[in-house]
Amino acid sequence: MRSTQLTVRVEAVCPSTAYHRIKDYARYPELAPVVRSVTVHEVGEGEERSDWEVYFRNGILRWTETDRFDEARLRIAFRQLEGDFAEFTGTWSVTPDGEGCLVDFAAEFDFGIPSLAGILDPVAARVLKETIGVVVTSLFERAHVVGDDPVARSVARAAAGAPHRDLPGAAA
Repeated sequence: MRSTQLTVRVEAVCPSTAYHRIKDYARYPELAPVVRSVTVHEVGEGEERSDWEVYFRNGILRWTETDRFDEARLRIAFRQLEGDFAEFTGTWSVTPDGEGCLVDFAAEFDFGIPSLAGILDPVAARVLKETIGVVVTSLFERAHVVGDDPVARSVARAAAGAPHRDLPGAAA
Protein backbone atom coordinates (compact mmCIF):
# COMPACT_ATOMS: atom_id res chain seq x y z
CA MET A 1 0.00 0.00 0.00
CA ARG A 2 1.36 3.40 -0.97
CA SER A 3 0.86 6.45 1.26
CA THR A 4 1.15 10.11 0.43
CA GLN A 5 0.75 13.34 2.40
CA LEU A 6 0.56 17.05 1.58
CA THR A 7 0.32 20.19 3.73
CA VAL A 8 -0.88 23.57 2.51
CA ARG A 9 -0.57 26.71 4.62
CA VAL A 10 -3.55 29.04 4.21
CA GLU A 11 -2.95 32.63 5.30
CA ALA A 12 -5.58 34.85 6.96
CA VAL A 13 -8.40 32.25 6.86
CA CYS A 14 -9.82 30.70 10.01
CA PRO A 15 -9.75 26.89 10.22
CA SER A 16 -13.54 26.56 10.19
CA THR A 17 -13.86 28.55 6.96
CA ALA A 18 -11.10 26.50 5.35
CA TYR A 19 -12.77 23.24 6.43
CA HIS A 20 -16.11 24.24 4.87
CA ARG A 21 -14.49 25.20 1.57
CA ILE A 22 -12.48 21.98 1.41
CA LYS A 23 -15.50 19.74 2.03
CA ASP A 24 -17.28 21.22 -1.03
CA TYR A 25 -16.05 18.45 -3.36
CA ALA A 26 -18.54 19.37 -6.09
CA ARG A 27 -16.40 22.47 -6.84
CA TYR A 28 -13.20 20.51 -7.46
CA PRO A 29 -13.69 20.06 -11.25
CA GLU A 30 -13.69 23.84 -11.71
CA LEU A 31 -10.51 24.15 -9.63
CA ALA A 32 -8.30 21.36 -11.02
CA PRO A 33 -8.39 20.28 -14.67
CA VAL A 34 -7.49 16.66 -13.85
CA VAL A 35 -10.71 16.31 -11.86
CA ARG A 36 -13.20 15.47 -14.59
CA SER A 37 -16.27 15.22 -12.34
CA VAL A 38 -17.43 14.81 -8.76
CA THR A 39 -21.05 13.99 -7.95
CA VAL A 40 -22.01 14.30 -4.29
CA HIS A 41 -24.90 12.39 -2.69
CA GLU A 42 -26.01 13.16 0.86
CA VAL A 43 -26.29 10.01 2.96
CA GLY A 44 -27.07 11.44 6.38
CA GLU A 45 -25.86 13.99 8.84
CA GLY A 46 -22.07 14.12 8.72
CA GLU A 47 -21.79 11.69 5.82
CA GLU A 48 -21.85 11.84 2.03
CA ARG A 49 -21.12 9.51 -0.83
CA SER A 50 -19.21 10.96 -3.77
CA ASP A 51 -18.53 9.63 -7.27
CA TRP A 52 -15.21 10.73 -8.78
CA GLU A 53 -13.70 10.73 -12.27
CA VAL A 54 -10.09 11.89 -12.54
CA TYR A 55 -7.84 11.96 -15.60
CA PHE A 56 -4.82 9.72 -15.05
CA ARG A 57 -2.19 9.17 -17.74
CA ASN A 58 -4.07 7.85 -20.80
CA GLY A 59 -7.38 7.17 -19.13
CA ILE A 60 -9.82 8.02 -16.39
CA LEU A 61 -9.82 6.72 -12.82
CA ARG A 62 -13.29 6.23 -11.39
CA TRP A 63 -14.37 5.49 -7.84
CA THR A 64 -17.14 5.99 -5.31
CA GLU A 65 -16.19 6.92 -1.77
CA THR A 66 -17.88 7.50 1.53
CA ASP A 67 -16.96 10.80 3.19
CA ARG A 68 -17.40 11.30 6.92
CA PHE A 69 -17.30 14.84 8.25
CA ASP A 70 -16.26 15.68 11.80
CA GLU A 71 -16.84 19.42 12.05
CA ALA A 72 -15.88 19.58 15.74
CA ARG A 73 -12.40 18.23 14.91
CA LEU A 74 -12.26 19.88 11.43
CA ARG A 75 -11.55 16.47 9.95
CA ILE A 76 -12.81 14.52 6.97
CA ALA A 77 -12.23 10.79 6.51
CA PHE A 78 -12.86 9.07 3.19
CA ARG A 79 -12.84 5.47 2.03
CA GLN A 80 -13.41 4.04 -1.41
CA LEU A 81 -16.51 1.85 -1.63
CA GLU A 82 -15.93 0.69 -5.20
CA GLY A 83 -13.80 1.70 -8.14
CA ASP A 84 -10.47 1.45 -9.88
CA PHE A 85 -8.32 1.24 -6.77
CA ALA A 86 -8.09 -2.00 -4.84
CA GLU A 87 -7.98 0.26 -1.76
CA PHE A 88 -8.15 4.03 -1.29
CA THR A 89 -8.56 5.76 2.09
CA GLY A 90 -7.52 9.05 3.59
CA THR A 91 -8.13 12.12 5.69
CA TRP A 92 -8.24 15.86 5.52
CA SER A 93 -7.57 17.87 8.66
CA VAL A 94 -7.42 21.59 9.31
CA THR A 95 -5.50 23.05 12.25
CA PRO A 96 -4.86 26.63 13.40
CA ASP A 97 -1.54 28.17 12.38
CA GLY A 98 -0.95 31.75 13.47
CA GLU A 99 -3.47 33.98 11.68
CA GLY A 100 -4.37 31.19 9.26
CA CYS A 101 -4.38 27.43 9.21
CA LEU A 102 -2.72 24.30 7.91
CA VAL A 103 -4.62 21.94 5.64
CA ASP A 104 -3.25 18.41 5.80
CA PHE A 105 -4.21 15.73 3.30
CA ALA A 106 -3.11 12.11 3.75
CA ALA A 107 -4.06 9.06 1.70
CA GLU A 108 -3.20 5.41 1.26
CA PHE A 109 -3.92 3.59 -1.96
CA ASP A 110 -3.28 0.36 -3.77
CA PHE A 111 -4.16 -0.39 -7.39
CA GLY A 112 -4.03 -4.11 -6.69
CA ILE A 113 -1.57 -4.78 -9.53
CA PRO A 114 1.70 -5.78 -7.82
CA SER A 115 3.62 -6.13 -11.10
CA LEU A 116 2.91 -2.47 -11.99
CA ALA A 117 3.12 -0.96 -8.49
CA GLY A 118 6.67 0.29 -9.05
CA ILE A 119 5.50 2.26 -12.09
CA LEU A 120 1.93 3.29 -11.25
CA ASP A 121 2.21 4.09 -7.54
CA PRO A 122 4.84 6.86 -7.73
CA VAL A 123 3.01 8.53 -10.63
CA ALA A 124 -0.34 8.28 -8.83
CA ALA A 125 1.17 9.70 -5.62
CA ARG A 126 2.61 12.67 -7.53
CA VAL A 127 -0.62 13.34 -9.42
CA LEU A 128 -2.67 13.08 -6.23
CA LYS A 129 -0.43 15.52 -4.34
CA GLU A 130 -0.30 17.98 -7.25
CA THR A 131 -4.07 17.83 -7.71
CA ILE A 132 -4.73 18.39 -4.01
CA GLY A 133 -2.23 21.26 -4.03
CA VAL A 134 -3.95 22.90 -7.01
CA VAL A 135 -7.41 22.46 -5.46
CA VAL A 136 -6.48 23.90 -2.06
CA THR A 137 -4.44 26.82 -3.42
CA SER A 138 -7.30 27.62 -5.82
CA LEU A 139 -9.78 27.75 -2.93
CA PHE A 140 -7.84 30.48 -1.12
CA GLU A 141 -6.24 33.73 -2.22
CA ARG A 142 -3.14 33.21 -0.08
CA ALA A 143 -2.17 29.56 0.17
CA HIS A 144 0.98 27.61 -0.58
CA VAL A 145 2.31 24.06 -0.34
CA VAL A 146 4.80 23.58 2.50
CA GLY A 147 7.45 20.90 2.95
CA ASP A 148 7.43 19.57 -0.62
CA ASP A 149 9.32 21.82 -3.04
CA PRO A 150 8.70 19.76 -6.23
CA VAL A 151 4.93 19.78 -5.63
CA ALA A 152 5.03 23.48 -4.68
CA ARG A 153 6.74 24.27 -8.01
CA SER A 154 4.24 22.15 -9.96
CA VAL A 155 1.30 23.84 -8.23
CA ALA A 156 2.81 27.28 -8.97
CA ARG A 157 3.19 26.31 -12.67
CA ALA A 158 -0.45 25.22 -12.73
CA ALA A 159 -1.50 28.54 -11.19
CA ALA A 160 0.42 30.29 -13.97
CA GLY A 161 -1.59 28.36 -16.56
CA ALA A 162 0.86 25.62 -17.57
CA PRO A 163 -0.90 22.47 -18.85
CA HIS A 164 -1.12 19.52 -16.50
CA ARG A 165 1.00 16.52 -17.56
CA ASP A 166 -1.75 14.00 -16.98
CA LEU A 167 -4.51 15.55 -19.05
CA PRO A 168 -5.18 13.97 -22.44
CA GLY A 169 -2.98 15.65 -25.03
CA ALA A 170 -0.63 17.24 -22.46
CA ALA A 171 3.11 16.61 -22.62
CA ALA A 172 4.42 14.12 -20.09
